[in-house]
Amino acid sequence: MSGHAESRAVPVLSLAGLVAVWAVAALITHDAQLLPAPWQLVAPFADELRNGALLYHLGMTLWRVACAFVIAMSIGVALGLAMGRLTGLNRWLDPWLVVFLNLPALVVIVLCYLWIGLTDVAAILAVSLNKIPFVTSVLREGARALDPGLDAMAKVYGISGRARLRHVVLPQLAPFIAGAARSGVALIWKIVLVVEFLGRSSGVGFQIHMYFQLFNVGMVLVYALSFIAVMLAVEWLILQPWERRVRRWRSA
Repeated sequence: MSGHAESRAVPVLSLAGLVAVWAVAALITHDAQLLPAPWQLVAPFADELRNGALLYHLGMTLWRVACAFVIAMSIGVALGLAMGRLTGLNRWLDPWLVVFLNLPALVVIVLCYLWIGLTDVAAILAVSLNKIPFVTSVLREGARALDPGLDAMAKVYGISGRARLRHVVLPQLAPFIAGAARSGVALIWKIVLVVEFLGRSSGVGFQIHMYFQLFNVGMVLVYALSFIAVMLAVEWLILQPWERRVRRWRSA
């Protein structure tokens, strides 16, 4: 088996092993209400897919994830770059960053719902506020790691500030942006589910809340695993190839 084929096969085999462990655990418990086996979820999954509920709630959650991701990455990248390049600004904002990094996500969610109401605006804002400090801290370290020699050379050749940002700064920051994006997606969708669990009437988190109240473990797993499958597809098909591409110049 070639190295490329092996790198593709390993994640699949790893997940297959996880499913096997789940199947063994289900057989040991021997209680479908407590832990249904993987094959026992096929029928309810097909029913939810057929009646459109699964696609609708997946779509609502993905929409909230996408909105929060764009907002958090945009503000976090700009703020992190500014704090990494401007010592005075970093000195003033660093205590704020520490506070928000250590502020529990649940507190932010509850406060946004109390102040704004049980709306999508509050939900997306709560998720974004939880993500922005993380992106900012990662990009600040990236900005501090920029090669001053390249910046000085660009100034010597009279390259404009916009061109310098595009051709000198951003290529060096790309691995940090990619790392923040990958870990950020994982963090955001988890917080989105909590937000939906607490105060929305649609989405995967809302469905999990409803089936939790009904003590339906099977349907909780159907919705949870469906969304995990979607996020794994995003990770493998979009984020990982993009990260490899932006890191390619370092090994050239």
